[in-house]
Amino acid sequence: MPEARAPYPPFTQETALRKVQAAEDAWNTRDPHRVAQAYTPDSVWRNRDTFVRGREEIIGLLTRKWARELDYALRKSLWSFHEDRIAVRFQYEWRDAAGQWWRSYGNELWEFDGHGLMRRREASVNDLAIAEGDRRIRGPRPVAEHGRDVIPVA
Repeated sequence: MPEARAPYPPFTQETALRKVQAAEDAWNTRDPHRVAQAYTPDSVWRNRDTFVRGREEIIGLLTRKWARELDYALRKSLWSFHEDRIAVRFQYEWRDAAGQWWRSYGNELWEFDGHGLMRRREASVNDLAIAEGDRRIRGPRPVAEHGRDVIPVA
């Protein structure tokens, strides 16, 4: 039996929102092995200027990412969906080894197989240096805030 990860396409507003929250929750664990299980074994990614294929490369990319992006905390929100595709906006904050805080803004395009595993992910990300006092995201999203849009850009 093939691996599966509900909810499955075709997506509705409700199931797309659940898929986005599940992704946010998994990424906030900063566990590359856990995150990689949501993707097909041959998943194709474009993450910024890096291209990876398959779970082992995804695990490697995420391991390097979270070794560099300390105290990472993410928010994702549904932008749009259609059948087996979801578009997401996101923001996350992190600090580097020197103590500089960053807010990263971006968009992701996701495509899923019939078993609810992501087979394609394209992410565009921009980073903005911020002062520690300007932080807005401090840890995983509380359950009471699930489904809310990401924090405004301005």
